[in-house]
Formats: sequence, C-alpha cells, structure tokens
Amino acid sequence: MATLLIDGNWRDAISGETREIYCPADGEKVATVAEAGPADAQAAVVAARKAFDSGEWPTWTTSQRADLLWKLADKLADELNEVAHLEALDTGKRLVEAKIDMADIVAVFRHFAQIAQADAGRIVDTSNPTISSRIVHEPVGVCTLITPWNFPLLQTAWKVAPALAAGNTFILKPSELTPSTAIWLLKALTELGMPAGVGNLILGAGAAVGPTLTTAKEVDLVSFTGGVVTGRAIMAAASATVKRIALELGGKNPNIIFADADLPAAIDNALTAIFLDSGQVCSAGAR
Repeated sequence: MATLLIDGNWRDAISGETREIYCPADGEKVATVAEAGPADAQAAVVAARKAFDSGEWPTWTTSQRADLLWKLADKLADELNEVAHLEALDTGKRLVEAKIDMADIVAVFRHFAQIAQADAGRIVDTSNPTISSRIVHEPVGVCTLITPWNFPLLQTAWKVAPALAAGNTFILKPSELTPSTAIWLLKALTELGMPAGVGNLILGAGAAVGPTLTTAKEVDLVSFTGGVVTGRAIMAAASATVKRIALELGGKNPNIIFADADLPAAIDNALTAIFLDSGQVCSAGAR
C-alpha cells in the first residue's frame, strides 16, 4: 500500500510489508497500510535533510508558511466529520469525542499560523546607544516527530504545526496502531502546496524504524510523546549526536479537593478526569 510519503512521493515499503489496522471498539478491519523498515526511514531522513538545506522550502517567507497553516486549518474545518470518523475508527473512541478533538486541532493550526506571522526579529534595549541587539528566531532543522495512539491527530498537530511555522522539515512517525489521520494530514499538506521532502510520513513499529529516526546524523531534533521507558531510550540514543530532544512522557496527576468543595461535583469531575478516553490520557487525574 502506497501510504509512506518520502520526498513528495507516496510509496510502498521497500520490503513490501503491510500492516492491517483494526478498530479497538469492534475488531473490524479499518485499513491496510505500508509497514516501513530502516531503509524507508533513512530515505525519509535524507529527503528531509535535502529539503531543509536546499530547494524551495528555505526560500519560503513566514507569511507563506503561515498561509499554509491557515489553509490546513480551513481544510480540516471543512472535512471535520470525515476526519473525526477516521480517528474514531482507529482509536475506538466515540465519534462525539473525536469531533471535539478535531475542533481543538483546527485551533492548534490557527494558533501556530499566527505565531508564524510574528515579527521575525525583535530589537532589545541594551541601555547603550552604541550597541544594538536583535533576537532572531531560526529553524532547528530536521525534526523526527513520534506520536502516540490515544490522541493521534491532536498530538501530531502539536508537533507538525510549530515545526512548519518555524521553517523546519520533519519525519512523522505516528503510532503504528492509529495511522489514518496522519495519512490524511500529509495528503492535505501535499495538496495545499507543501514542497517535496518538507513533510515525510513513516508508518511502522518503533522498534524497526525508531533507531534510524532517532540516531541519524541528519536529524537535529527528536520530539516524542509516549511512555517513560521509550523516552529514556530515545534520550540515550539521541545523546550520541547531541540532538535536541523534547519528551512528553507519562504523568501521575493529583485531584485537589478543598474542604469547602461541592463534594458530589468533585466526585463527578474526578471520575471524568480518570476515565476520560478509558483512562489512557497522560494528564488523567490518577491520584
């Protein structure tokens, strides 16, 4: 299945391997997608490096990058029901919850579109008329973005949107269990004019493609949302080439109930806090 995006081309895995995706709610088959391996991952890394160092993307202005994100937000708003349906099938969550997620994602894209349009350089007062100081924001480079299965597109948006706003290129590796909305996202970006190689999509098991995506010398930053054990492994792997890392790992979040609280309301909210999304939320109120 041609569900890997590498250097602007949709392709099958080099090995020809595929993975079947099933809905957790009823066990029904949702899709069949390509199962990438290390060679596919390396090709995506090379494509992202090339797109960052040369070609069309480095010439894009902040306004052009912002316009891409505005258009993406509008496209998702127009196709919200269809994309929410994909998310619900992949995750097994209720459609009404998936629609709420989609509305949040539209807001994320618009938020970073505004940030992309912010002043690129800010003069800082040094209190010395002979010295001028300016703060300039520059892209990091090639980013590996690894996202989980509980809020697939929302977590992806929080990584892809700032990466594009800042002028970075990226390789997105969503959870192998929930790839459908990631495929939609990369197709949408391609249709909206994102240059080849700027965004690349690798589907597959973390054990197979993760080492390449986190240790390749061409990668400048690794952003991962998931478990603590995997986060530690990524930190150790990335340290060999002194990459920047951003880790959002598990949490053990408290419910704080004061003596004068409305106890029935507190109990109701505590139950929601722990059991939302079957409790599979890093910010769940677990104690």
